[in-house]
Amino acid sequence: MMRSTRLLPALLLPALVLLAACGTERPGSGPAAGRTGGSAGPAASASPAGRGELDARARALGVAPEVVYVTEASGYALARQSVGVLGDDGFSAAYVARATGAQLRLSVERGSIDAGTCPERPVGDPAGEPAVCARDGGLWYRTGAGWHEYALPEDGHVVRVSGEADAVPREVLRAAARAVHRPDAAETAALLPPADPAATAPPVERGDLPSVGDGAPRNDVGAGG
Repeated sequence: MMRSTRLLPALLLPALVLLAACGTERPGSGPAAGRTGGSAGPAASASPAGRGELDARARALGVAPEVVYVTEASGYALARQSVGVLGDDGFSAAYVARATGAQLRLSVERGSIDAGTCPERPVGDPAGEPAVCARDGGLWYRTGAGWHEYALPEDGHVVRVSGEADAVPREVLRAAARAVHRPDAAETAALLPPADPAATAPPVERGDLPSVGDGAPRNDVGAGG
């Protein structure tokens, strides 16, 4: 079952651009990457989250951990507010151009794509026209209804990078598609929000429940109770 995602409202784009510009650079990049000497601050000394924790973060969003991907595009930054589930257990995220507010949409869903199935799914709006497909190396370039995208078949799922044709140049789209990769621990920790402790905590054991019978609470009372 495939569900569509809507573009982020235009009024939110300035806020997303400002928020995305903070803390979205990859580890080892940015002004501090080449500095030496001095003591590392708390953020620099923190250990990356373990894989088990990262899987829990994905599942807390309803996302299968194996379909979480990231990408890079010059001038674009991840809008963390856009990260979430797509369809049953797929993944979706948006990258926003700081200068123009144009959006790249990264989406991952289970399934496959080939010459026969490529035209079946519309690009962008699910109610739009069938896609026109062309091979571009190991990718599928798809156009339709004012949108274009690159689709990358993976093992059991398809990664798509899409955008409006008049807002995102094809070369930017292609570069982002070729940069798609599975995130490492540090990238995933920056990508996914922390899991709600209540969602992963073990159930609370009640001390008034007997170990035998139907599990009804004990209601014993003393004399005169």
